Amino acid sequence: MTATPDHVLHNRSAWDRWAADYAGPGLRKWEPSAEPSWGIWNVPESQAGILPSDLEGLDAVELGCGTGYVSAWLARRGARPVGLDNSAAQLATARGLQERFALRFPLVHASAERTPLSDAAFDIAISEYGASIWCDPYAWIPEAARLLRPGGQLIFLVNSVQLMLSLPDEDGLPATDRLLRPFFGMHRFEWPDDESVEFHLGHGDMIRLLRRSGLDVEDLIEIRPASGATASHPLATIEWARQWPSEEVWKARKRY
Repeated sequence: MTATPDHVLHNRSAWDRWAADYAGPGLRKWEPSAEPSWGIWNVPESQAGILPSDLEGLDAVELGCGTGYVSAWLARRGARPVGLDNSAAQLATARGLQERFALRFPLVHASAERTPLSDAAFDIAISEYGASIWCDPYAWIPEAARLLRPGGQLIFLVNSVQLMLSLPDEDGLPATDRLLRPFFGMHRFEWPDDESVEFHLGHGDMIRLLRRSGLDVEDLIEIRPASGATASHPLATIEWARQWPSEEVWKARKRY
């Protein structure tokens, strides 16, 4: 049996430790009255246009679901979601929120790099700061493609390339107006203050990976927050994020 990669274990440990800090934000995003809002700037769905317009009857999998709020959004719009996460503590929060709001869907404890789910079982695979940054894209994107039916859509939100090249190593410091690391070869990112491991690719590498995985790029949305928006994480100032994208959303479709 293939050994579990070190970054999967490091991220599982980190997110089990951080899970309690995300219970409150998860609760707010689970509220039925709350419009879906995306990323660190909480950009509303009416502005971002990330979800398909019609989700009724679609099978969806959220890869790196955390507290499960994206899956809850999908379920309330008529989809049949499955939430998958590497952290048992995050899934415990998600189960508690399912009970609180009487909205239940399957939750699976596994890495999105190697799931126990069947081939071609889903119409949508989605990730907002889940598998999209905490799993190796060379593993999770082919796995997502395996899970999708022909014509199915992959949607994922990540930190922008511009942000990752401009972000200091020190925790809590926002992106600068200078490039601090090389673009070529970007892939695995580790930080001096914790054990977690992130993954980010340049645009060319991402496009080639998606195409090799049988997915055609349909859109790349560069998120621009509204003037005066407040970030939930100190990755960028509003002045920075109004000039350069701090987040981006990829949409790709599996070939028939």
